[in-house]
Amino acid sequence: MTPTRDETTAAAGAGERTAVVTGLGVAAPNGLGTEAWWAATLRGESGIRPLTRFDAGPYPARLAGEVPGFVDEDHVPSRLLPQTDRVTRLSLAATAEAFTDAGIDPADLPEYAAGVVTASSAGGFEFGQRELEALWSKGGNHVSAYQAFAWFYAVNSGQISIKHGLRGASGVLVSEQAGGLDAVAHARRHLSRGARLVVTGGLESAVCPWGWAAHLATGELSTREDPARAYLPFDEDADGHVVGEGGALLVLEDAESARARGARVHGTVAGCAATFDPAPGRGGPRLADAARLALADAGLTTADVDVVFADAAGRRDADRAEAEALTDLFGPYGVPVTAPKTMTGRLSAGGASLDLAAALLALRDQVVPPTTNVTRLAADCPLDLVTGAPRTGTALRTALVLARGRGGFNAATVVTAG
Repeated sequence: MTPTRDETTAAAGAGERTAVVTGLGVAAPNGLGTEAWWAATLRGESGIRPLTRFDAGPYPARLAGEVPGFVDEDHVPSRLLPQTDRVTRLSLAATAEAFTDAGIDPADLPEYAAGVVTASSAGGFEFGQRELEALWSKGGNHVSAYQAFAWFYAVNSGQISIKHGLRGASGVLVSEQAGGLDAVAHARRHLSRGARLVVTGGLESAVCPWGWAAHLATGELSTREDPARAYLPFDEDADGHVVGEGGALLVLEDAESARARGARVHGTVAGCAATFDPAPGRGGPRLADAARLALADAGLTTADVDVVFADAAGRRDADRAEAEALTDLFGPYGVPVTAPKTMTGRLSAGGASLDLAAALLALRDQVVPPTTNVTRLAADCPLDLVTGAPRTGTALRTALVLARGRGGFNAATVVTAG
């Protein structure tokens, strides 16, 4: 019998070797590179601005989080430029940073010891748009042969694998915003089956007219034009979210292998789980169940959690549902909660992996990054939301990261220091 989503992820930790994060690579709207992004996040510096990648004048939503200062030629070999979308170029840059941070030269790894598991929701959307334009304006002979794979969800995993010679078990997860956590859970399973290292996480970039049409079709984008008032999760004035591009990739390693080579460890992926919401009328949201399963997988309880990185949808109904899940788990105002994605926008498959990177750095630096712009916490969201400035002074050992994807996906990951 095929296991359900819950059974598969809840059992993931059984007999599993310890998975640790030894490398981080980040491309985000408020910073290119891990330390630049983290410093901006702690300063409360937003990357949400008016769109520049195309003329957004005709569209009702005109704000986005765009990765600044990314020059393709500085990060990608010239031979790859004609066959890659922006999201793949961002992914290759993040992978290179993650390997450097981990102190690993992939060429030194045994041939089948390392793999790649990424998350994607749109694939190479801008590449696909460009080739469709060529098809309809010039004809099929003008469509690039690279269209066969450059648009595909798995293209980032494939290009990372080829560039770095990672020939172990690999794959891609498609579960929208939950994907960044689902990919890490899957990578962790590969370690339990004998892999030594897996590059995992997700990035996204669909900031182009075709991608924008898809985003607008959800009806969930804020149409406000003030970047400071457009994305306000858990606020009384919340009316939608802002789309961003970017995300994070992590080097996930077996702890014994990491220790053997003297690696610096950012933290341990202690527990992973996922659930799926039932059809309308057949039950309520199951985000809290995902959190409980992840904590059980880690051998921990809610009392062990020092900070929660929230999904933070930015819609009143979805925020209320997440607040209910958190109060069910921790009680009203029971644990510090933060949503630094207010500075980047929602990054789809890249969002949760970026939150995971933020959680690891929060444990490293003993600081909770702020949720910006939220000034009037909604009465039906009784959360200890960290706003205004970073919070220090409380020992941080364990973080819970939550994510929800369109269509009913819920994911939770528990990370611990060291």
